[in-house]
Amino acid sequence: MVDYLLIAVAVLALLSIVFEEITHINKAKTTLFFGCIAWMILFISRDVSQHAFINHQLEENLLEIAVLWLFLMSTMTFVAYLNAKGIIQLFVQRLFPENSSVVVIMFLIALFSLLLSAICDNVTATLVSLTLLQTFSISKKAKLRMAVLVVFSVNSGGVALITGDVTTLMIYLDGHVKISQLFLLLVPATVSVLFLATIFSIGLKGTVTTKPTIRNYETIDIFVALIFFTTILSTMLLNVAFGIPPVLTFLTGLSVMFLVGTFYRSDKQESKMLEYIRQIEYETLLFFLGILLLVGMLKEIGILRLVTEIYTQFNPTYSNYFAGIGSALLDNVPLTAALLKAEPILTATQWLGLTYAVGVGGSLLVIGSAAGIIAMSKMKEMTFLSYSRYIPALLAAYTLGYGITIYLASYML
Repeated sequence: MVDYLLIAVAVLALLSIVFEEITHINKAKTTLFFGCIAWMILFISRDVSQHAFINHQLEENLLEIAVLWLFLMSTMTFVAYLNAKGIIQLFVQRLFPENSSVVVIMFLIALFSLLLSAICDNVTATLVSLTLLQTFSISKKAKLRMAVLVVFSVNSGGVALITGDVTTLMIYLDGHVKISQLFLLLVPATVSVLFLATIFSIGLKGTVTTKPTIRNYETIDIFVALIFFTTILSTMLLNVAFGIPPVLTFLTGLSVMFLVGTFYRSDKQESKMLEYIRQIEYETLLFFLGILLLVGMLKEIGILRLVTEIYTQFNPTYSNYFAGIGSALLDNVPLTAALLKAEPILTATQWLGLTYAVGVGGSLLVIGSAAGIIAMSKMKEMTFLSYSRYIPALLAAYTLGYGITIYLASYML
């Protein structure tokens, strides 16, 4: 009976996100409230002898959240600084043509997000891509479509390398796929992204003009940009070579940024790097906190175990496809962990299919992936309902990518 109540709380949290435009209550506040209430109900409903175990599980959940918070904080501070100094706008001018059609920009932003997420984490790729997107003077309709495309592109690019997506890394470390096999996923990822970009470009007209950025940055700003780029590369290399968690590398990079800001003095004033932490949108972090508390609660009451049991009842090729869709409702990391713990017997083709599915399937709902949550928090045009209008197109692109994955892996492996 209590489990049904907890599921109802999770549903209420979802509804609070869906109807945010009607209630005008910030989704960060509602999800945080329902997330905390869910765990309190869990404590109250269980026997005293189970409290120690539940507390241990809560602490583990909070530890995962804290790691993500710190990672987001360090990444967002870099982006906030570089954006304020105009470095990102300058980068846009170098990367994108000064005058181009909205359709061309659509494809360029899709490929940029795809490639960036393949070499660094999804969070960084999303933040940088959205910041680039916000530098364009385009209609709200075009901007929303591009933002949805960024979410799908980031999740698609992340599946092809172990540095791009946590679930890909988990499946790789469990010994089910090889790096050479993962490279195959770049093909379905690219095709599906271009397919979605084609759909989204229908009906869009007009041109985009990149306004020249006045050179008002200092030498230290270039240093910070280099520190950011070096941190991204170091995160990838150190994680692969020594297993160093990405959050530790990014915090190290952030500390270097702060130290440079402390010792650098311009002719006018000292650069106060630490002040840029205040520019971080903490609503994004609170929204993450609420969502992950709810997912952790669902994990504790056995919802993930139920999903795993259903998964093993059917042909893995079909189960993998629907597991990807399920990852849009449940966080793909605990879902993947539950599936790996069940130790299903899959072929190399099916393991690649699962890797693609759990990595990209979360794109179907805006709350289904870290990229979607960040996009919804940072772009006022994107809400649960506005994103949901594109579910048919997203589902078609996901299905196309999954189908190509199975066909290509069956033929090549």
